[in-house]
Amino acid sequence: MKFLGNVLATIVGIFVFCMICFFGLLLIGALLGSGEETVKVKNNSVIELDLSKINYDYAGKVNFKDFDYFKAQHDGLSDVLKAIEYAKTDDDIKGISILNNVSNLGIAQTKALRDQLEDFKKSGKFIYSYADVYSQKDYYLNSVANTIYINPIGELEFKGLSAEIMFFKDFQEKSGLKMEVIRHGKYKSAVEPFLENKMSDANREQTTALLNSLWNSVVTEVAKSRKISVERLNQIADGLLARTPEMAKSERLIDKIAYEDVYHNDIRKALKVDQDEDYNKVSIADYADKIATSSINFEAKDKIAIIYAQGEIASGEGDVNVIGEGSMRRSLQEARKDKNVKAIVLRIDSPGGNALTSELIWREIELTKKVKPIVVSMGNYAASGGYYIACNANEIFAEANTITGSIGVFGILPNFTVAAEKIGLDIEQVRTHTNASGYSPFKPLDDNYRAFAQEGVEHIYSTFVNRVSAGRKLTFEQVDAIGQGRVWSGQDALKIGLVDKIGGMDEAIIEAAKLGKTSKYRTQDYPEFEKDFGDVLAQFGLAQSKESMIKEEIGEKNYEMLQRIKVMTTQKGVQARMAYELKIN
Repeated sequence: MKFLGNVLATIVGIFVFCMICFFGLLLIGALLGSGEETVKVKNNSVIELDLSKINYDYAGKVNFKDFDYFKAQHDGLSDVLKAIEYAKTDDDIKGISILNNVSNLGIAQTKALRDQLEDFKKSGKFIYSYADVYSQKDYYLNSVANTIYINPIGELEFKGLSAEIMFFKDFQEKSGLKMEVIRHGKYKSAVEPFLENKMSDANREQTTALLNSLWNSVVTEVAKSRKISVERLNQIADGLLARTPEMAKSERLIDKIAYEDVYHNDIRKALKVDQDEDYNKVSIADYADKIATSSINFEAKDKIAIIYAQGEIASGEGDVNVIGEGSMRRSLQEARKDKNVKAIVLRIDSPGGNALTSELIWREIELTKKVKPIVVSMGNYAASGGYYIACNANEIFAEANTITGSIGVFGILPNFTVAAEKIGLDIEQVRTHTNASGYSPFKPLDDNYRAFAQEGVEHIYSTFVNRVSAGRKLTFEQVDAIGQGRVWSGQDALKIGLVDKIGGMDEAIIEAAKLGKTSKYRTQDYPEFEKDFGDVLAQFGLAQSKESMIKEEIGEKNYEMLQRIKVMTTQKGVQARMAYELKIN
C-alpha cells in the first residue's frame, strides 16, 4: 500500500509541476506580449471607426493578485474619444471611415462620440460614412459625416422612438409564480409589470415625456448636420419617408446611393491614391491603444482622477460592468490620499441597483469631498442608485439625453405558494417566536411581515430623499415632488435642479480642474479591479465562463432576456434602481 501511495503521490506531483510550468509559460508569454510595440501608423492613413467591440466608457485595469500581473485595456469609449481628439493634429491621419458600423453604445455615449467627430471635422479632415443598413441610432451618429453613402438596395431607419414593456400579472396568476412587491414612489415602474396588466397613467406620462425629450435632442442635432428643419425631420419620421435609398436621398438624409467599391474609390480620390492601389487604414482600436500608451504628458505633475462607475450597483468587488463597493471605495480612497490628484471626476453610467451599496459609495464620496472636489459626469444612465451616488458631488454634468432621477426604492419577494399547492408540495413551519421564520417563498406574505418590509422601504426612501435634499440644496418636499421614482432626461433634470449643467466628460474635467485650482494636469483612470486565478484562466481562454457558454448556446438576444429575468428575481435587499432599460436603435 505504501508503494502504491508513493507512486500516486509522484504522479500527482508531476501533474501539478506540469500545470505550473504550463500556466507559467502562458503568463510569461502574456507579459512579454504586453511589451510589444504598438501599431505603426503609416502616412496618408484613414481611421476605420469600427465600434462593434466598444461597449463601455472604461475598458478597465486589472490586477491579478495571484501572479502579481497587471493589465490595462485601451478599447473603451474614453480611449476612442482621446484617439479621435489626437487624430485632429496627427499629420499621418487624413480622415475617418465609418463603414457598416454597428454600435452597442447608448444614446448619451453616441452623443459624446458624435460631438468628438464634429470637432474632428474642424481640422479640415474628412469623415465618410457607408452602410448597407442604417439603424436609427447608427444614423444619428453617421449623420455627422461629410458624405453619407448607402447601398442601392439598403435601408434607413428613421421613425421616432418607442418603448415596449411586458406585463406578468396574468402569467403569475396562471402559473402560481408570484412576485410580492413593496415599493415607494408612484412612478416606480420597475415593479409595475408584476402588479398590473397594462401601463399606469403615471408610467405612461413619464415614459412619453422621456421619449419626447430624447427624440428632440437627437433630431435637433441631425437637423443641424443635414441642414434640414426639425419640423421636416419629424414629418419624415412620422410618414417613414426615408425608408428606401431613393427616398432617403430625396429627403437629403443621405448623399450618395452607391456600392461599397465606389465608396472606397472616393476615399482613394480624397487621399490622392491610384484606383488600383490599396489605401492605408488603421482600426480605431489599434490607434486608441497607440495613443493611450504613447501620448501621456508625464511632465504634468497635477492629476485629475477619473473614476468610472458603470453597470448595475451590487455588493462585492465589482467589475468593468458592475459597480461594487470594493473597487469604488478603494478608488476614492486612493485618489483622496494621492497628493498629486487635485480633483475627481466620477463618470456614472448606471440604472442603479443595491441600495446598501449605493449608501456605502455615497459615504465614501462624502468623506472624499471634504478633501478634494468631486464633479459628476453622467453617461447614458445615472438613475435611482446611480443618482444616489451622484447627488452629493460639488457639480453634476449630464448630457441632454442622459436618463436620470428615478428617486425611489422597492423590494421584490418571490412567492411560490400557489405553484407549490398545484404540484402537491406542503410546507410546515416550527418557530420559537412570532417573527422567527421571517419570510418564506412557500407561505403567503402575512400583513405583519409586509408592514416590516414596507417600513424598511420607507426608511431607505426617506434616507435617499434626504441625501438628495442635502446634496442639491433642496427641501425634502421639493425632492419628494420630483422623486416618487420618476425618470427625467438630462435636459429636464436641469430645469428641476437635479443637475447643474448640460455637458459631457470634457466639460466635467475642465470644471474639476477649475475647482482643483490647476491648469496643467493629466488624467488618471480608476478603478483597478482585483482578480484571482480563475479569472486569469478566463483571460487566456482556458476556462470559459458560465455566462459565455450560455450565451453561445442560446444566442445574444435570448441571453439578454434571461439576464433581465434573473436580475428581477434574484435582487436581494431593498433596491434603488431605474424602471427599465431603454435601448434606442
